Amino acid sequence: MIFKTFSSYALLCFVTISTFTLSGCQEKAPEELPNILWLTSEDNSPLLGCYGDEFATTPNLDELASEGFLYTHAYANAPVCAPARNTIITGVYANSGGNQHMRSTYPKSETVRTYPEFLRNAGYYCTNNTKTDYNTESIDPKQIWDECSRDAHYKNRAPGQPFFAVFNTNISHESCLHDSIPDEQLRHSPDEVFIPPHHPATPAMKHDWAQYYDKIEDLDTQVGKWLQELEDAGLSENTIVFYYGDHGGVLARSKRFVYETGTRVPFIVRIPEKYKHLFPAGKSGSKVNRLISFVDLAPTLLSIAGIPIPEFMQGNAFLGEQKSADPEYVYMFRGRMDERYDMCRAVRDQKYRYIRNYMPYRIYGQHLEYLWRAPSVGSWEQAYLNGDCNETQSIFWNTKPAEELYDTENDPWEVNNLAGDPAYKDVLIRMRAANHEWVSRIEDTGFIPEADRIDRTGEMPVYDYMRSGRIDLEPVIDAAETATLGNPENLKTLQSFLKNDESAIRYWGATGLLILGENATPAKNDLLAALNDESANVVTVAAEALYNLGEKEPAKKALLSVLENPNGFARCHALNTIDCIGEKSPEIVEGVVNMIKGLPEMDRSRYDLRAAKWLIDKWNLAPEDFGLNFSW
Repeated sequence: MIFKTFSSYALLCFVTISTFTLSGCQEKAPEELPNILWLTSEDNSPLLGCYGDEFATTPNLDELASEGFLYTHAYANAPVCAPARNTIITGVYANSGGNQHMRSTYPKSETVRTYPEFLRNAGYYCTNNTKTDYNTESIDPKQIWDECSRDAHYKNRAPGQPFFAVFNTNISHESCLHDSIPDEQLRHSPDEVFIPPHHPATPAMKHDWAQYYDKIEDLDTQVGKWLQELEDAGLSENTIVFYYGDHGGVLARSKRFVYETGTRVPFIVRIPEKYKHLFPAGKSGSKVNRLISFVDLAPTLLSIAGIPIPEFMQGNAFLGEQKSADPEYVYMFRGRMDERYDMCRAVRDQKYRYIRNYMPYRIYGQHLEYLWRAPSVGSWEQAYLNGDCNETQSIFWNTKPAEELYDTENDPWEVNNLAGDPAYKDVLIRMRAANHEWVSRIEDTGFIPEADRIDRTGEMPVYDYMRSGRIDLEPVIDAAETATLGNPENLKTLQSFLKNDESAIRYWGATGLLILGENATPAKNDLLAALNDESANVVTVAAEALYNLGEKEPAKKALLSVLENPNGFARCHALNTIDCIGEKSPEIVEGVVNMIKGLPEMDRSRYDLRAAKWLIDKWNLAPEDFGLNFSW
């Protein structure tokens, strides 16, 4: 039932407030629920004055922080919008629900409900202006919100009704760098902007950093307008205001990457004196060092409103009567980014960041059509190709280690990997164990490769499949962690993985042999047998391993067979491999062209088509010569 009248709302408050406990506070909770206003911005790290950035021009957010509480350790669980928003709206890690790939449309479990549904049932008028992008077709914005449009506003609520309202700005979105503003029109000088150590100071890089700071200033102005509107409506004293960025960004190696630059976000909460019992610290203007992440937002909202947090939610409330003890870790993930496959998991405590790369044989800087629209990334790539990058700046263009460990206090840009340093062995072991515990606990769907997962689950939500007893995930995780370490001593174990009844374990067996390179030579016959595997993901990885071992003809034949697979993500995976091995023989070109011709339409949202188009462009082929027309 949605409460629409003041009398219903007052009754609800009486029942709800009677259950409140004050979580160690002495202040008495008021008798009405607070309004809650969420102000969100896209693709921005905490490059704000209140976070110590002296180059930033952010007077409105600086003032908001002085009136509220600035969270110093706030994180997006995914370094990209749609999986991050899927996590926010459900309170379930997107890699637990099967929605970690950017983008995807996999169904949501009926067990999992969105936070607006809970708030509306509690009497809140819920509006969203206007970002959705929940990475699933199962969430209908018109069903979960009272209003979801560019006109959605809390002013449309019933008299006396509490509101929850979201206003989002895309001013700082990655696309803000796609069209360069002339240097002389920028308010922040390219010659004065700080360039982080992993970026070369090319003219395009300096320009994009400066332009980005202009956009941060513009988003600050927009936040100021929203706050003034609240003040003019006489609602500031009854409204808790949240401001946060939807993930880090936006220059290369930030958005899409599980570093501080991709996951750490600005996060400010202003709580009126009336609701002082919710204060996370003694007084306004304080900094809060608690680790928080987006999976905590839904349970925190319910906690503020006095709504019992359902068991399916995986985060911790950081405000309200159900506030938990401070967690030791927050967790992050990366899956496919548009047309490019990768898989990373990360763990952050107060000081260190641990990253586990499950596809270490791929370079960080895989070409991604949308990312390359910013001039800065192309200039970085060219500087590397010209030999103008130092060792730190060159890392991005090379393959990854299996593990990374950074001391974020002393190395804020995370350029000094400590994973191999004996002095940090205990930290590495501890955080490696924390990652394993997390992926096991949430039943991380990423350990089943995407095409395989589609084939085995069909229309069944992946969240439900993982809990149906149809897969024993722990041996799969163990296989992944063994395979990706790249230890030649594990050769026989990896060969045994290739013969396992579980296709996901066979996939990790092939992956481990691919990582071993020449050390996998004794496993050639096992890999050749794997080219007939029923899993297209196994075939593709085995083909790449064999290609690198000199067995090019059977590898090419296998990849061509995957290009004919009806599963589009199987084809996308094979196209990634064709690109990475540098194969462009006539039969491969013909196979790619035939695949394109077999698609129902030239739709750039198809990631197999994006990957194929990149190959056509990279090979310097004229599409019209093959009867192709990429009219995007």
